Amino acid sequence: MKIDVTRKLPEHVETLVFIHEEDASLEGLEFVDEELKAELESYIKAENFSFSYGKMSSFTRMLSKKRQVIILCGVGKNADLNSSRLRSIFANCWRKANSLKSHQVYVLMSFEPVINDVILGHVLAESALLSAYKFNKYISSDEVHEIESIHLLLSTKNTRHINRGILEGRIYAEATNLARDMVNEPANIMNPESLADHAKKAALQYGFSIEIHSMDKLKRLKMDALLAVGKGSKVDPRLIIMRYSGNPDKKNQLTALVGKGLTFDTGGYSLKPGPSMVNMKSDMGGAAAVIGTMAAIATLKLKVNVVAIIGAAENMVSGEAYRPGDIITSMAGKTIEVLNTDAEGRLTLIDAIHYALEKEKADRVLDIATLTGAAVAALGHDFSAVLSNNSSWLHQLKEASDFSGEMIWEMPLHEPYKELLKSEVADLKNIGGPLAGCITAALFIGEFVQDKPWIHIDIAGQATKDKINGIYSYGATGVGVRLLTSLLRSME
Repeated sequence: MKIDVTRKLPEHVETLVFIHEEDASLEGLEFVDEELKAELESYIKAENFSFSYGKMSSFTRMLSKKRQVIILCGVGKNADLNSSRLRSIFANCWRKANSLKSHQVYVLMSFEPVINDVILGHVLAESALLSAYKFNKYISSDEVHEIESIHLLLSTKNTRHINRGILEGRIYAEATNLARDMVNEPANIMNPESLADHAKKAALQYGFSIEIHSMDKLKRLKMDALLAVGKGSKVDPRLIIMRYSGNPDKKNQLTALVGKGLTFDTGGYSLKPGPSMVNMKSDMGGAAAVIGTMAAIATLKLKVNVVAIIGAAENMVSGEAYRPGDIITSMAGKTIEVLNTDAEGRLTLIDAIHYALEKEKADRVLDIATLTGAAVAALGHDFSAVLSNNSSWLHQLKEASDFSGEMIWEMPLHEPYKELLKSEVADLKNIGGPLAGCITAALFIGEFVQDKPWIHIDIAGQATKDKINGIYSYGATGVGVRLLTSLLRSME
């Protein structure tokens, strides 16, 4: 899809998106002749249309026997506009234009947005590419209409900063769609081995290094927590290590991104109910997010040093699978009493985190995972739960959330709840009981971060959508890619 800025309106415009403020006058509109202005005023009056936030309508006019679609979209008050609101407005405009079978779309904003030009270009491109995404790889007869080009009409602005934003927004969106493709793949296609292959392809395409450890190496490393989770599957676990060195002068500032890579999760012998299991191909959403982030930061050539680590496994049921009541030993040497085989993600994460700290010598660690139903129960599907032991780094993440629109909510890392994880027969239990599950899961992981700056992000609620809304299509959202990329940009 072509996305650009233009200073000239062609003789014939197939589709014109007119974005306007609430209660603002139509006087002095650029690019709008008196005939179109009269038709706008007539339509607005007849339909009692308001340009309040998110309102949208359309009408068709004939010009020299050619059809022209006018889409009206309201932003409310310009003073209330931010990147998230504008991203959503743009996305809904593109969806409307696409539903009307538009090919070329021209966008006229009748006001100067309060956001800066780079952000304007960024959300323009991001919204277009994210909202156009559809996973139709396995539909043989699906005919998908696609908008060919979007042109933002501006007469006087210096377009250099907007074009820079368009380029960056495209990078963010394409990396997010890469993650969406991986999560949307069914589990009969996406297993630990093929996830490693996808990571290899991304490394080759985007220019970061990669190393894959298979069964023998995992045994030598004594990654018994990861191995226990994957024992029930015919496909062996993998440890995927991706490295990007964008600032070799500061080798002592290494950030580890650790993504949960459960390519399918039955729950093991603590078997999930059928309706809860059907979407468990998405349980590697954290892994996809860190692969997408590596693609984005390598393309942007950020001046940061990052190692991304994924413990990839399938949690299946077989004669080899681990059981409730088993005691396993983590790579860190701590023993764990398994009370629930469906609390498996934290077991893979702790071995990956320990590897990041001990073998890669990471200075800080962030883990991202579709970890708990408790996070969904607490926050629904619009927020990811976040817990951290470092307030300054968490503040940077919150600013990244504001920019990316991937919303987070801080949960308390409540130390007294550690008592819930104490075992009578091992160092720790892998669950803390029926209450505060999101917090106790984080506290469990926190036992392995060695007091390094650490952020835990539980994306269980945001990883997938069951309906089309704004930039999101049905299926995987790619959540985490834009958030983590924005965080790492702030750390340059």
